[in-house]
Amino acid sequence: MPQLGLLPGRAWTVLLGLLRPPPGALCIRAVRSHSQVAEALIASQLKPHQEKSNFTIKTPKGTRDLSPQQMVVREKILDVVVSCFKRHGAKGLDTPAFELKDFDIAGQFDPMIPDAECLKIMCEILSGLHLGDFLIKISWKDVRHEMVVKKGLAPEVADRIGDYVQCHGGISLVEQMFQDPRLSQNKQALEGLGDLKLLFEYLTLFGVAEKVSFDLSLARGLDYYTGVIYEAVLLQTPVHAEEEPLNMGSVAAGGRYDGLVGMFDPRGHKVPCVGLSIGVERIFSIVEQRIKTFGEKIRTTETQVFVATPQKNFLQERLKLIAELWDAGIKAELMYKNNPKLLPQLHYCENMGIPLVVIIGEQELKEGVIKLRSVASREEVAIKRENLVAEIQKRLSES
Repeated sequence: MPQLGLLPGRAWTVLLGLLRPPPGALCIRAVRSHSQVAEALIASQLKPHQEKSNFTIKTPKGTRDLSPQQMVVREKILDVVVSCFKRHGAKGLDTPAFELKDFDIAGQFDPMIPDAECLKIMCEILSGLHLGDFLIKISWKDVRHEMVVKKGLAPEVADRIGDYVQCHGGISLVEQMFQDPRLSQNKQALEGLGDLKLLFEYLTLFGVAEKVSFDLSLARGLDYYTGVIYEAVLLQTPVHAEEEPLNMGSVAAGGRYDGLVGMFDPRGHKVPCVGLSIGVERIFSIVEQRIKTFGEKIRTTETQVFVATPQKNFLQERLKLIAELWDAGIKAELMYKNNPKLLPQLHYCENMGIPLVVIIGEQELKEGVIKLRSVASREEVAIKRENLVAEIQKRLSES
């Protein structure tokens, strides 16, 4: 709860210093409190009667500033995504991508094992984000090329392809196409269907086969895909039971791209690859809209304990107490005033969603205890000073 009161000229100097990263540093917007400090400086220093500045601070094209509430939502999304990647053995790599989080498996491996894991990862992330029901559509680049794109097919085969393009399903549909003599005569198509059958067997073992549907109507617009392609879409629950779930748009996609790395290798060395991309920006927009719709309140801090006092001249005791909490790894804060009134301190905890308050005053200091208050229930108990940290940690672990 910083109190800012700089002179106008100095305010702009500080502001520009915050906005300009040191040489060679990676500039990540809205990290820590820089954006909040800048916003507070501008609001407190630019008065109506003051002269307007001769320059304008603009957000770089293709980016946007995020409020503290938006940052909380975004960090939660990224935490789910990154935690899942690490759970599957991923190594970190930073690139200038703004909108996507990617997971890629490179190397020569047995067919469909890495592909199945990528689809499993996609299911874990979408389930962990609690976005609602979803479906992953998969198809095959070579099957589409040989069966749909390539010219010169006999009319009866083209008609048969049209029937399958309108169909979607699991391994039963793959087996149906596998047994169709008019389709299985094509070698590449037959190999693709064989791999898809193997893929569904692995997906069944991973427990996610019901979330994946083979769909020949799926078309990824990138030429570098060489095998299986997939796309995850959110489904809106229909109003009537007999209706089909509605497609709310793609939130993740990927596929196999065995030839892409070789395009950038001077020696043309080919490295088989399969991967997926999570549409973080689209997911963020969906979650943000739902929060607005349902009026959900977002905590902007992770503070667990607030150090308060009802009396004057207790700043030193509060500072010593909060240092004990910090040293114990407890997230704590206090009001930056020498003699704050108790009621504003308690109101602040309620507004910020801080679960616990420790209160120290003359009586507590004399008896060697600290009052521990639950913000939700407003119940208070006296805890011996030496037992305070352990009691707080116990309550936090139980919450």
